[in-house]
Parts: sequence; structure tokens; C-alpha cells
Amino acid sequence: MFISALMLASLAVTAPSDSLLRVAVSGPVVRPVALSVAVPADTVKRRKAVDYSDGYGKRVAIHRALSWAMLPLFALSYASGDQLLEKGDDAPDWAESVHPFAAGGTAALFGANAITGSWNLWEGRKDPNGRTRRLVHSVLFLAASGGFAYAGSIAVEAEENGEKRRLHRNVALGSMSLSTASWVLMLVGK
Repeated sequence: MFISALMLASLAVTAPSDSLLRVAVSGPVVRPVALSVAVPADTVKRRKAVDYSDGYGKRVAIHRALSWAMLPLFALSYASGDQLLEKGDDAPDWAESVHPFAAGGTAALFGANAITGSWNLWEGRKDPNGRTRRLVHSVLFLAASGGFAYAGSIAVEAEENGEKRRLHRNVALGSMSLSTASWVLMLVGK
């Protein structure tokens, strides 16, 4: 702001007894004018900060490590189950011994991943980032888990009945497909 020569001439400086300088202004008082500027509304969506516990990271690590064991278990289940389906009582001994192991391993894996995944889904419920992907992943895995549970429930009947054997296989393959698609969704959806 410029001060005119008249205003400078009208300033009188006096030294009071408390040794502070005072400036006296004679003439019109100049006051700053506030500028009104229209500020646009914030249109940028900001990410919310979400706190996760240390346990969340540990459960994610367990969940991921177990998920990598899923495909080999599926391959063992399919290979041994296919031998049992095609050859029945003449199936090789390895197929008869491997199939229950692979199916039990799949059940244990899905149980552990259901616990770690559900726990982390609950802890991350307030995090909007990737929510849809996490929910779709969870729904697909729950559907696959239900399919595996059903396939396991008819396993004894499948040993004796060819129709139940094919149903057991088709339900297991459908569950393998759902869970593999869900797993791939989490791998590529980052």
C-alpha cells in the first residue's frame, strides 16, 4: 500500500515516558479492505484414513500364504478324483489315499482362510478403498465353501452311486472355479 506524501508529512512521532514510540496520524484513517473471493467447493474425493491393527497384517500374511496352497490341493483333488470316477474300484491306490487327504486339506485351508478373511473383512469395514472387490471376493469364497461342504456331505454316497459321484465331482469343480476366480480377483485387483 502506498502512503501519500501528505500522510507522511502528517505523521508525528513522539517519545512517551515509557520509551515506546507512538505514531500519530492526522487526516483520514486508511483501513485495509477485505477482498471477497469465491472459493470453489472441494470437489476432490479424499481417501479416509483407516487404522488397522498389527494383527490385521499378520492375518493377511497367513491368508495369502494359505491361498497359494489352494491350487495344488485342487490339482491333487481333481487328478485323484478323476481316477476314482473313471476307474471306480480299479482306481490306483495313490488316488484312493490322496483324494481324502487333498479334500481334507482343502477343508482345513478354507476354514483357516474363512477365519482370517472374515476377521480382516470386519476390521476393514470402514475402509472404502477396494470395498466392492473385498465383498465380491468374500461372497464368492463363501459360496465355494458351501459347495465344498455339500460335496463332502455326499462323498460317502458318491463311493457307491455313480450319479452321486458325478454330482460330487460337478459341485467340487464348480466350487474350485468360484474360489479360483475369487482368488484371481484379489491378485489382479490391486
